[in-house]
Amino acid sequence: MGPFSVTGQPNAMGGREVGGLATTLAAHMDFSADNVERLRRFWGSDKVAVTPGLKALDLFTAIGDGRVKAVWIMATNPLVSLPDADRVRRALSACDLVVLSDCCADTDTARYAHVLLPAAAWGEKDGTVTNSERRISRQRSFLEPPGEAQPDWWIISRVARRMGYSAAFAYERPADIFAEHARLSAFENHGTRRFNIGGLAGLDATAYDALEPVQWPLPEPGGHGRERLCDNGGFSTADGRARFQALDYTPPRHGCDEVYPFILNSGRIRDHWHSMTRTGKSATLSAHLAEPFVALAPQDAGTLHLEDGALAEVRTRWGRLIARVRHEPGQRRGEIFVPIHWTDQYASCARTGALVNPVADPVSGEPEFKHTPAQVRAWPVAWYGFLYTATPPHPEKDNAFDYWAVIRGRDCWRTELAGRENHVYWAPWARRLLAGTAPDTDWLEFADTRAGCYRAARIAGDRLAACLFIAPAADRLPARDWLEALFAKTVLTTADRSALLAGGAPGSADPGPTVCACHGVGRNTLLRAINEDGLHSTDALGDKLHAGTNCGACLPELRNLIDSAADMA
Repeated sequence: MGPFSVTGQPNAMGGREVGGLATTLAAHMDFSADNVERLRRFWGSDKVAVTPGLKALDLFTAIGDGRVKAVWIMATNPLVSLPDADRVRRALSACDLVVLSDCCADTDTARYAHVLLPAAAWGEKDGTVTNSERRISRQRSFLEPPGEAQPDWWIISRVARRMGYSAAFAYERPADIFAEHARLSAFENHGTRRFNIGGLAGLDATAYDALEPVQWPLPEPGGHGRERLCDNGGFSTADGRARFQALDYTPPRHGCDEVYPFILNSGRIRDHWHSMTRTGKSATLSAHLAEPFVALAPQDAGTLHLEDGALAEVRTRWGRLIARVRHEPGQRRGEIFVPIHWTDQYASCARTGALVNPVADPVSGEPEFKHTPAQVRAWPVAWYGFLYTATPPHPEKDNAFDYWAVIRGRDCWRTELAGRENHVYWAPWARRLLAGTAPDTDWLEFADTRAGCYRAARIAGDRLAACLFIAPAADRLPARDWLEALFAKTVLTTADRSALLAGGAPGSADPGPTVCACHGVGRNTLLRAINEDGLHSTDALGDKLHAGTNCGACLPELRNLIDSAADMA
């Protein structure tokens, strides 16, 4: 694709080395007759693929067509991550056998699996990874796998043995697999294949465990690898010289029109990763951007009469989602952005993959995640609300919620809610929703039928067990952070109970939306420090509030707040 590798995974290079793509064989070999025969002899097997396999999108098309009857999915969540994801769901629902290896028991994909295999997570596995500069590094586990969880190599080996291939899968440890991998890279390799780590093939278990980071190629033992692969020529061409390819621009297959006038762009946000199977369980990582959203330029939002914080429906030819509106001054007009992370585990209708068109690059197979024609329109609701519970909620089981999004908090769970039909009398519905069986349960309730506001709390013993706030508009709801703090208290005071009924902690300053997730510093707190205390540098904010002093991911946002304050001065 160019002079620099652009990969999203820390071991993407390693996956290619071992033949982890459907379009390659192991050790950087293609499907030429010579390479296929070479692998047959090395492995002593007559069962070696002779043609490329199905890429991800093609695979699920084949499953949907009935050409593939069984699929084993490992360490991924295709019902969320692939484009046209509803088609993927239909394919899996009709597949004869779906096996899933994962470290999470409940994912969108797991709900369609016939067999679940408990896999070890990253910090529980032992092996090597290869980064973009060809540097091989040992990865050592720092946690024991829980329960019956096992690393992927162990699971594959045991299944292969049960299928009658014990001799070919007689591995007992990762070092055994690495030794074979290194031997294959050097097998009949006379400089025609750049990937060669034959110098590491003779490592015993002790030497493997102590392996220091090293770059390939490393054909001889005791070497240090090669820092620059293609200096002074050395490219993988007949004469060793680079080739520049003149490419013609190919426009997106699906263009915008009057029905779908916006370009939908998708991607990740700062504090979440992929489909939130792990980051969604972190209160710290969930604090910054708590709900699925659609970001628009303020001018576009004004034209569509979409208020910041309201709910909107985004539709494409392939699917839809419901998300919060975010006015983003940096967003280009005519384009919208939606994050990829929310799943059916965390929101009522927010799988971005369901909206993305399934067109893929004909060579790489990469889907067109960055360009899908879309429409955006207001999604009117009769009421907004939020629910706090001490135990994990299950909003999908209540038909009264037309919109919901679950957010992990400290010592509690928060669920943002909205409904399209109003309730004249909230109390019976709320008591059913917050129902508790403890004999020492207290109920606190406030209702203003004329204003459409309702508040309720359930106290179990002296602790807050759950609370519900309802209002006719999103901006009529109180701040959330002070409520989260109440769940950490072992005894609620009279003032705490009064605050629950009043809908706000008396005299408390709203910290605003979280900016620094590491230290829980809100936007309003930062603005007060900038405007009132005169802290006009990130260092000064860090000294006073600790914002930006840990991971540093919030530093760009801190600089923007400082610059905005200076512009308004």
